Amino acid sequence: MNYYDTYAPVITWFAIRLMIILAMVNKQALRQIDFVMAYTQAPIVTDLYMETPSGIETTMGKTPEIYGQKQTRRVWNQFLVQKLESIGFKQSKINECMLYREDIIFIVYVDDGIFLGKSDDQLTGIIKELTDIGLEVKDHGNQTDYMGINIKCLPDGSYTFSQKALINTIINDVGLTPSDHTKPIPAKCRQRLHGFLDSPPFKQDWNYSSVVDKLNYLAQTSQPDILYATYMVAKYASNPRKEHDMGLHFKPNSSKGFYCYADADFAGEWNRDFAQNNLRTTTSRSGWFIIYANCLVILCSKLQSQMVLSTTEAEYIALSQALCDVIPVMSLLGKMREHKFNIILLERLLKLRPQRKYINVCYHHFREHVRKDLIKIYPIDTQDQIADMLTKPLPLETNN
Repeated sequence: MNYYDTYAPVITWFAIRLMIILAMVNKQALRQIDFVMAYTQAPIVTDLYMETPSGIETTMGKTPEIYGQKQTRRVWNQFLVQKLESIGFKQSKINECMLYREDIIFIVYVDDGIFLGKSDDQLTGIIKELTDIGLEVKDHGNQTDYMGINIKCLPDGSYTFSQKALINTIINDVGLTPSDHTKPIPAKCRQRLHGFLDSPPFKQDWNYSSVVDKLNYLAQTSQPDILYATYMVAKYASNPRKEHDMGLHFKPNSSKGFYCYADADFAGEWNRDFAQNNLRTTTSRSGWFIIYANCLVILCSKLQSQMVLSTTEAEYIALSQALCDVIPVMSLLGKMREHKFNIILLERLLKLRPQRKYINVCYHHFREHVRKDLIKIYPIDTQDQIADMLTKPLPLETNN
């Protein structure tokens, strides 16, 4: 193994959400485990040489993997996958940190894992198998905290994701107090942020970039309502100005199926005063929610990389970008032996006309799925378009 080959995969948040949604829909059991001192359980694969302190003479042979090496995480990940494969698990081709064995699914983030199975007794047996093959495992029972998220199962069988500790940290970082005036919506609906290069620099006694990083993690995991506002302030983290100073509930309904809401804001950030110095003000923004059984799986808000000439083209690109996330989830659900389903995407299908041919071919990747009737696309009224909140600031009544 190359000592400088350090990449190791990690589980995505969409896979974690999907696991919990499947457990709720199918009334299956979840179990959280932790691999004790994980890196040291893997064997060392590269000779290491250490300079001993003066006056000490010792000879060391091969030892277990130690923390601090460049390739430690990669060695541990490959070791764990090999161990799981030895007892019948198969690694997913869609997500390398998800493994299957018959009706059991396992996901892992470095040394924290979650099992999904028919019953607690079945998962107890699997955990025993892990200890039998030499892995030191701590059983945490039903998942409560995972990757900084508090996961709580309510009496009605639904789940909540919350991050009170992170929210309190952000509040303390920016020095907010109960007496400070705050707003119930995350962004001003009549103001678009720009560079404001003529304004005075941002001056506060807190770190702008650090707070934005924490807000971004919060928005991606448990607070999607602040995602658009967070992305807007994050654009100016390297040169903030004065003007830049600014819980998910899972209750499944299997009758709702698998949906994606995709939306675009055509050149929504264009501003006459900044357009000459910043061409990015003419780009459009895409936003989408992917929902399974009435529970959020994936959310995203991002600027489009290609300039377009109309709202129709902006929405077509947003649809294409959303389907780049949808199609792998379809494959993943198929691997999980889910029932046959259709994907209903609430958006408009653009008919290819001569004047639209310049749109990059890469955005047409999903059309074969439409022809095979695996994906159905429908228009949706603005009032019902929940992805609208990912592309522009909305007034309070709409945001709710």
